[in-house]
Amino acid sequence: MILPLILVLASGMAHAVWSMFTKRSLNKSVFLWSIMMIPTVLLLPVLVVELSRDSLPVSAYALLIVSMALQALYSWLLSQTYELGDLSQIYPIMRGTSTLLVPLIGVAFLGERLSGFGWIGIACMIVGFVVLSGVGSRKGQAGSGVKGAKPVWMALCVGLCTTSYVFVDKLNLQHISPVALLEVTNIGFVAGLTPALLASGGLRREWKVNRLTILLGALLNPGSYLLFLFALEQAPMARLGPLREVGTVFAAFLGIWLLKEQQGMKRILCSIVIFGGILLIGMWG
Repeated sequence: MILPLILVLASGMAHAVWSMFTKRSLNKSVFLWSIMMIPTVLLLPVLVVELSRDSLPVSAYALLIVSMALQALYSWLLSQTYELGDLSQIYPIMRGTSTLLVPLIGVAFLGERLSGFGWIGIACMIVGFVVLSGVGSRKGQAGSGVKGAKPVWMALCVGLCTTSYVFVDKLNLQHISPVALLEVTNIGFVAGLTPALLASGGLRREWKVNRLTILLGALLNPGSYLLFLFALEQAPMARLGPLREVGTVFAAFLGIWLLKEQQGMKRILCSIVIFGGILLIGMWG
């Protein structure tokens, strides 16, 4: 169990690091477009070959279009959220929202039940979200450099969008391979940021200033998920899935330590509480 644990921790760290690179970039839309365009170009032949070889029903193509549309919305929301909020504030909310929503949807609409640990996990996540949002504080988000609760709401929307495309992509996997589906989502992601890229005119400047981090981000973005897949070959999903969200803690530390964001201790503690809630829901909920 030691090797899969190391792989999962590395996966969470890799995801947090490329997110930190995005936060440090000059233009978030241009940076995200750049790191996603590289794997999009590399994987395009895989998608073309698979679609030309296999005949899919019209309903399958419709689902693929829905997935691309959700990815386009997700990429735009993600870029705007990174523009508005601190990494240590928005990252735990973005990553935790899906884990919070899925069990609640199951209880409300699918007749599922949560254990006592599951409800404690839900409570931990809600408390962490509320404290990170600054609700009840005299200045709302004092010291964050951000006006109002907009970044928090945007982070929640990112998490909601993530939840939506995960459900759609589970259906898509009935028709195409994971690698081909990854390319479909990449195309949607890039398409969602292309208008902002063209409007900014900042592609050359972004590459000039952040060439190294763009290349590293293009490696870490798919690499984080690849490390997780390697771990899944050696241990159960139910054990490893929640552990991957340790990235919420890593991101909080990176935001406070490297980006010099404020409210350090509070945000680190909140990220730990949210991660604890994710573990309770995922492993014992």
